Amino acid sequence: MANNLETAPSRGPAQTGGPAPASLRRVLGVGSIIGIVVGTMIGSGIFIVPATVAAEVKSPLLMLAVWVVGGLMCIFGALSLAELAGAFSETGGIYVYLREAYGPLVGFLFGWALLLVIDSGTIATLSLAFATKYLPYFVPLGPAGQKAAAVLFIFALIGINYVGVKQGAFVQNLLTVLKFTALSIIVLCLFLFVRGDWGNLSNPPVSALGGGLVGPFGLALVAALWAYKGFEVSTFNAGETKNPSRTVPLGLIAGCGLVTLLYLVANVAYLYAVPAAEMAKSDRIAATAMKAAVGPVGASIVAFIILFSIMGAANGHILTGPRVYYAMAKDGLFFRKMAEIHPRFRTPHVALLVVGTWSTIICLIPGGTFEQLLKYAVFGAWIFLGLAVFGVVLLRRKRPDLPRPYKTVGYPVTPILFVLAALFVIVNTLVQSFWNAFAGLALIALGIPAYLYWNRKRAGQTDGGGWR
Repeated sequence: MANNLETAPSRGPAQTGGPAPASLRRVLGVGSIIGIVVGTMIGSGIFIVPATVAAEVKSPLLMLAVWVVGGLMCIFGALSLAELAGAFSETGGIYVYLREAYGPLVGFLFGWALLLVIDSGTIATLSLAFATKYLPYFVPLGPAGQKAAAVLFIFALIGINYVGVKQGAFVQNLLTVLKFTALSIIVLCLFLFVRGDWGNLSNPPVSALGGGLVGPFGLALVAALWAYKGFEVSTFNAGETKNPSRTVPLGLIAGCGLVTLLYLVANVAYLYAVPAAEMAKSDRIAATAMKAAVGPVGASIVAFIILFSIMGAANGHILTGPRVYYAMAKDGLFFRKMAEIHPRFRTPHVALLVVGTWSTIICLIPGGTFEQLLKYAVFGAWIFLGLAVFGVVLLRRKRPDLPRPYKTVGYPVTPILFVLAALFVIVNTLVQSFWNAFAGLALIALGIPAYLYWNRKRAGQTDGGGWR
């Protein structure tokens, strides 16, 4: 049916003659968008990051304040992106928003960084964590076996998403339900089986810590914001979403609200089971707390849950990221093959295979050098996320007559507060790890000559109609 197909016109070279090319299907509903948001945001962060937060701020009340502020920033970002998602229902999400607000170069650099390091690097890192840190709890593997498991992990998910967006979304929804339920069960177990102390939530008090709390609070907030990262990828699939001007905003806001609530409740449960001072010393706070609840088997239970959590986060990136490269190729700003849609499965199959291949190459780099670079380079995602949210303000001025089915609640305060939070993450990373962050920025900058090449090539293949 016509309303099940993506109808946004390509800005790439015109198609002349022959059968109409295959199109993406609009089959995703609100549940799938929520599944992408929740499933991509909840990775391993909530099982580990609370210990980092505890080490920085010391006070339980400040710890909870960090998670509340981080959650609010996440919701502010979702409220802002929801306006853009309602206005632009094309595949590509943030790529489209940046293109419309700042021009094609900024949009291209986002897609370039996403493929080169942010998205593919995240998939590779998740696959390695799956195969080397948590799978060995249950299956003993040597170094070669772990690498093979990581590669198999990537291409199993690529294969599922290759045969249809509905299949990829089904796996995403299933894994999201499993991890959300499992984390909820962990919380319930801590409240039921640990002889905890509600006094842990107020000891030590903030007053006992003296002054100089702003810096530690900021560092803790940076760690928490990393755990909240990922909600924006749901915008990439707007071209495969039913009634996207309503579905994407609703999914964004509901998903971020659910994650914020779950993160806050989980931290209350951790504190009930483990005092803040002990939490700060734990590398895996969820395992430590579960050990207190059910004994040594608790660590294995948490490892099993994290396997599903990592798989869901990786699938979320595979389900969404290739749509950006597809949109870039449709605009004539990337390899033409990346814009191909499989005639039977209606998926951007070439883009999916490129992502799988590049993620595998990153995964197989010896010594983990790329992982180390990724640790500092991913902050580039916050640059583009901050720019995208600020695009709400710019487009209100540049295109006041643009139809906006949804308008940002609390505008302009909510987008500006999110932009300030993103700026804080960026500046903090530059100050703390300048040269590593600079290397990440250099990788992004390599996209400038690539853009000039494709833009020149595109100009030579079109009739000069220009950018709208």
